[in-house]
Amino acid sequence: MKTRDTSTAGSRSQIAGLGAPAVSSGALIAGSGAQTAGSCSEQPRVRIFRARRIITLAGPGGGPNADADPRAETEAFATLGDRIVAAGDWDELRSRFPDAERVDLGEGVVVPGFNDAHCHPAVLADTRLRVSLTAKAMSAAGGSRGPLAERAQSTAPGRWVVAEGYDPAADPQGRLTRAALDAVSREHPVIAVHFSCHMAVANTRALELAGYRDTDADPPGGTLGRDTDGRLDGWMYEGAWFDQWYRPSGVPELLGEFTLDDLVPSFAEVCRDFHAAGITSWCDALVSPRELRLYQEAARRGVLTARVGMLVWHRYFEDLARVGLRSGFGDEHLRLVGVKLMIDGALAGGTCLCRLPYPSQTGADNGIQVMTDEEFAATVRAVHSTGSRVAVHANGDLAVGKVLDAIEAARADDPAYAGTNHRIEHCSLVDDDLVARIAAAEVTPVPFGAFLHEHGGKLRGYYGDERAAAACAHRKFLDAGIPVGGSSDHPAGPLPPLLAIRTMVTRTTGDGEVLGAQQRVTAREALEIYTSGSAHATGEAHLKGRLAPGMLADFTVLGDDLLTVAPERIADIPILSTWVGAQRVWQGSVQPTAPSGIRW
Repeated sequence: MKTRDTSTAGSRSQIAGLGAPAVSSGALIAGSGAQTAGSCSEQPRVRIFRARRIITLAGPGGGPNADADPRAETEAFATLGDRIVAAGDWDELRSRFPDAERVDLGEGVVVPGFNDAHCHPAVLADTRLRVSLTAKAMSAAGGSRGPLAERAQSTAPGRWVVAEGYDPAADPQGRLTRAALDAVSREHPVIAVHFSCHMAVANTRALELAGYRDTDADPPGGTLGRDTDGRLDGWMYEGAWFDQWYRPSGVPELLGEFTLDDLVPSFAEVCRDFHAAGITSWCDALVSPRELRLYQEAARRGVLTARVGMLVWHRYFEDLARVGLRSGFGDEHLRLVGVKLMIDGALAGGTCLCRLPYPSQTGADNGIQVMTDEEFAATVRAVHSTGSRVAVHANGDLAVGKVLDAIEAARADDPAYAGTNHRIEHCSLVDDDLVARIAAAEVTPVPFGAFLHEHGGKLRGYYGDERAAAACAHRKFLDAGIPVGGSSDHPAGPLPPLLAIRTMVTRTTGDGEVLGAQQRVTAREALEIYTSGSAHATGEAHLKGRLAPGMLADFTVLGDDLLTVAPERIADIPILSTWVGAQRVWQGSVQPTAPSGIRW
């Protein structure tokens, strides 16, 4: 069974209920070509690039000797517009294109542009404008209360005070509660979002605006935290939080304290941060009408410089289906990849659904199932039957099994789209039987890249050494012949792809401990995961992930060779520049030398 991408012909229909203007497939992001291909009135010119080493990932085979195979390397490549049109010897390309512009990247090492297949860049536009309660920020401030109180003092009464990145374990003042946030302010709704984004803690006013009262039962797929007297303690877990954060179409947003005029400049900084990490493409793993509007407005204003895939939250799937939109709709800059669902909770947040018990963050002996089996299976079947891709968040082994049950049943019911490569986001805890089923179903796992580095201690605390060592099983997937996408889940995890690559190669935590050495991969395999693997996960392997004729000219220039440096040094390699469609979208302060004298 060969996987394929399923897409639609260009439609000019209104995206009903999503609050977005009418767009066509070819013009989904109006003006998107302007920032990468120059003015439409300019005649495209061939450009020839060369560098100390160009790792194309276009060579045959793979395996331990692939790096030494000269067929996997090239001296130079030529571009026309945003595509690679030729690759080969420098002299050969200069002879073939005598009038081409020549770009010498000197001692730089070129790799295909990094592609983060699961992250959350659009919400970062809000995050940059909100209070930061990361471990680093709280350490500098002496805790969480001061930054919140300072923001409340500068905010008009009745307006929201929102913090993000909160890690209760790192709070010098102790875990926030409803009472602690009431002490910050009773005149403002105050909320702090957990670093995993799977839970949040609110004061009394915020709970009221969310519609929660002390006498309420837990909502479906979620849990409301309570104190010893049975009163709400302010904590909202999984569905109790997500159903408020992502409300149905037409229902006023819970937060929404910023306008597009606030968010677009902030989003421009997000794009620069991603490019500074060498990222040329990403897949936004949870898109609501709000994020869709931001992406389109950022494109209209010319600040969307990356290539973006979108996973639309399942709550809005019926709006898409009503007008016939499905996976593949869009263009090479902004594209609908699939529909996002969630079956369990967070790995590092301690709410994922496992076969064996563990001390969950909620105080129970297991995590949370966010959707019932019946509701989940029906939604997967409905998405599959339209030809769209499901991308299901599932961390625990029990949750992963439920996802496979639903996908296998949906394909059996409707074999017309049996080749669609559905995805399992994170797919963190798996055994050999689950891996065999994933391979048979040709499902694409998208595990965390650098989570072990950032959260290795948390995983040991929740799940024990054995399960923690087996988490993020890149080696097991590759050995089973399963294509794997690269993912940061940023801001829940660290952004830099080079840190993720080092983590996959060394399996070393931030404390310097090795966690699951048996799951190590080679540097080349890790690079493939973060390039061609991610392209496969979004149905774009024919466009991205390799530097070869016909592919998009998206590449990253490194200050050293990640395939030959000591593994522990990979994360320290500088990003010299980042290119999308053969146009430079980011340049570092350190630039490579150009021995040939050809101007940079």
